[in-house]
Amino acid sequence: MITLWHNPRCSKSRQALALLEDRGVKVTVRKYLEDAPSLAELQALHAALGHPPVIKMMRPQEPEFKAAGLSKTDDNGTLLKAMAAHPKLIERPVAISGDQAILGRPPENVLKLA
Repeated sequence: MITLWHNPRCSKSRQALALLEDRGVKVTVRKYLEDAPSLAELQALHAALGHPPVIKMMRPQEPEFKAAGLSKTDDNGTLLKAMAAHPKLIERPVAISGDQAILGRPPENVLKLA
């Protein structure tokens, strides 16, 4: 079972979902813009991704990044809190299986959890 943090308006997210479904993988879709993850969930995701720099989990080109006064050099805690407050800043898609996760950039990455 894979949980996919999904934005249906994103082509990469749609591609990742299709790849998983085409291989018969059971997928639970979480529309994270409607059901925003908590700070604790984002911290758990950070750990499941192997503790990358948090900026790698973000979409710094989104207008909300600049509007929130964020910088790519901000500390991890600040960036995680910003994603909790502004889920649009979360890089998508995110595939989660158990205590492992992967960013679907490129979408084929999600197959590593299948």
